[in-house]
Amino acid sequence: MAAFNSIDDVQAALASEGYICGRALATVVYLSLTLGRPLFLEGEAGTGKTEIAKALSAALGRRLIRLQCYEGLDTSSAVYEWNFAAQMVAIRTAEATGGAERGALNAELFSEDFLIERPLLQAMRPDPAGAPVLLIDEIDRSDEPFEAFLLEALSDFQVTIPELGVIKAPEPPIVILTSNRTREVHDALKRRCLYHWVDYPDLEREMAILQARVPEAAETLSREIVAFVQRLRGEDLFKRPGVAETLDWAKCLLALDVIELSPEVIADTLGAILKYQDDIQKLQGSEAKRILDDLRGEVGGV
Repeated sequence: MAAFNSIDDVQAALASEGYICGRALATVVYLSLTLGRPLFLEGEAGTGKTEIAKALSAALGRRLIRLQCYEGLDTSSAVYEWNFAAQMVAIRTAEATGGAERGALNAELFSEDFLIERPLLQAMRPDPAGAPVLLIDEIDRSDEPFEAFLLEALSDFQVTIPELGVIKAPEPPIVILTSNRTREVHDALKRRCLYHWVDYPDLEREMAILQARVPEAAETLSREIVAFVQRLRGEDLFKRPGVAETLDWAKCLLALDVIELSPEVIADTLGAILKYQDDIQKLQGSEAKRILDDLRGEVGGV
């Protein structure tokens, strides 16, 4: 599945969709596409793991199919289920009209006409635009039995429906799994994937991300925003802000017509970058002013 000719092509294609990534991430994406291997992205929440699937789908012109994982996720939500309401209507209709005999009716009831396809099965179906991008998001939130079920799907790109048999993808989907590492994912699943840890970007790359995603923000304000968020990640916080919070904060400041950061503006908008009250309390008062003064006092700072 050679969708790109080089690693540079991957970086350029993702950048055209507003996703600015480093060479290491572009390399593993290129290898995943070239070798047809699932890509496992792990890292803190808000570092852009989900966004890369969206950007890749747009860059390739492929359909994006998203399976959001959660505790208790099972095959009826992930693969398929039968349309019981429609089956009951068909049964009542057959009874009222004296229609098909029992064997033929059973075969009809468990045909694809009554099948509701969920994300994994949808990803196995042929698509005129090419194999879709299948995003299995936050796999660490699912249960271990669901992980075990995924092994068949990711090993052979097929699923089994007892009433219909094995359904195999004519062309393997482009699979991206993400994890926030709330628990360890089993090695058997990781071994089927190429792996990459998505870390927080450095200042210059986060600046490039902000300028690509919020181009209306002035460069001076953008640099202040990014420098402040970068400094926050070094503080003793319960939850460090991700790139998603940087973008949200920039949009909030623009909505308030802010030209430059001040302790008062920071205090009023902390809820855009910090999501826990204990963290917000640490930054209220003089602490935000101290960080801002430190940044402005550094040589080559904001």
